[in-house]
Amino acid sequence: MLSPQVTNIAVMLLMMQASRRIDMENEQNIQYIRIAYIVSIVSSYLIYMVIKRKIIATNDETPVKIVSAKNPMKPQEPQTTEILSTKEYDLREVDSAMRSILSGMAMMGFMHLYMKYTNPLFMQCINPIKNALEHNEARIHLFGHKAEGDLKRPFKSVGLLDGLMGNAAAGNDDSKKDETEESNTLESAPASATTSGTSNRIEELN
Repeated sequence: MLSPQVTNIAVMLLMMQASRRIDMENEQNIQYIRIAYIVSIVSSYLIYMVIKRKIIATNDETPVKIVSAKNPMKPQEPQTTEILSTKEYDLREVDSAMRSILSGMAMMGFMHLYMKYTNPLFMQCINPIKNALEHNEARIHLFGHKAEGDLKRPFKSVGLLDGLMGNAAAGNDDSKKDETEESNTLESAPASATTSGTSNRIEELN
């Protein structure tokens, strides 16, 4: 299955090709684009509301341990640990996604209404719905996927390169693990040999 990062690039390329065929100066086309964007925003918001209702109905109180990432600018600060219920964690994730919708609307509104750019608005006509349906909470609560692997809580943040090279990275981790195990075996081998040799000499003296 392709990662959301990869599908985002595919959608962006398709929308770029489509935008070249549309007259962005035509007032009627601008109205259609505005309507499409508003429908996308409202639809994504409704999707998240449905997810929230399912989370509340499930009422999973299983604890989730969240360890905060270290601040690279302040490496001396210790990591903080927080314990939430699965319900609280899921609701926090959905609320964060809904806030990102609002921040995206603010940015698009500034670019379109103040700076008079229509192309960015057109480019974002699909992403809100796509992001909502591809969200980890949607995959669990709407599509019934098990909360394991990349859906295990707390969710791991995946970058673009990780999405493109996830399998290769996993292979590298396995190879590193094998190398570590091999190194430990090699380090323990001389110690075992030395112990064995010492034991034999003691038996000969006796």
